[in-house]
Amino acid sequence: MNPEASHVHPDHVAEVRDNIRRLREDRDLHALSRMWARAVAPYKYAYNFTWMGRPIVQVPQDVMALQELIFKVEPRVIVETGIAHGGSLVFHASMLSLLGGDRLAIGVDREIRPHNRTALEAHPMRERFALVEGSSTDPAIVQQVYDLVDGRGPVLVVLDSDHTHEHVLAELRAYAPLVGAGSYLVVLDTLVSDLPEELYAGKRWSRTSNPRSAVTEFLRECPRFSIDEDVDAKLLISVGPGGYLRATEDP
Repeated sequence: MNPEASHVHPDHVAEVRDNIRRLREDRDLHALSRMWARAVAPYKYAYNFTWMGRPIVQVPQDVMALQELIFKVEPRVIVETGIAHGGSLVFHASMLSLLGGDRLAIGVDREIRPHNRTALEAHPMRERFALVEGSSTDPAIVQQVYDLVDGRGPVLVVLDSDHTHEHVLAELRAYAPLVGAGSYLVVLDTLVSDLPEELYAGKRWSRTSNPRSAVTEFLRECPRFSIDEDVDAKLLISVGPGGYLRATEDP
């Protein structure tokens, strides 16, 4: 049984639910949060944090949200696409280590640069994660991930690689079957659609081709997933607004 349900006083749970309800209704506060996100984006705010010595390239609010989901779902496996310096992969591995048992984080990246691979291979969390190099939408790579999952569940998936509509939609279609009822498929950098175009000049993604547009199309295709709006409401500041997708049914 997940300890969260048994160790928190009911009065506190009720208070938090009411806080989140009121936050969801405060449109001005949501607008202010979007303004803040746009204001700090030129400073690469998310780049400024580490987890256990590795750059995590996430805003702290999303790290807290992922920690809560991991404790809630108690996944046997976490699949992450787009690992960059590896901080988020180490984060997932460390959370799974705290849960104990036979659990594994799988990190997929088109290119794991040698200096990052060297640091990750030497990291104390190394036994808790597997590295897969190649495009996350390549059928051979997808199969490699499925082989590592090996039918174990629950599985939690975090998508944070190429941010184009086509790539993210292909990832969603490829990895959604791993996620069962009650677990999450998290799509990060949906914030791209809210940011000025000049912030990603020269990139393949844009205001019209990005993770959020992919999520919109995917939810029409796969109604067993829905946006967990409570996560958005309580975070306010996130690189993944509308990207925390909860599975309401098994595949």
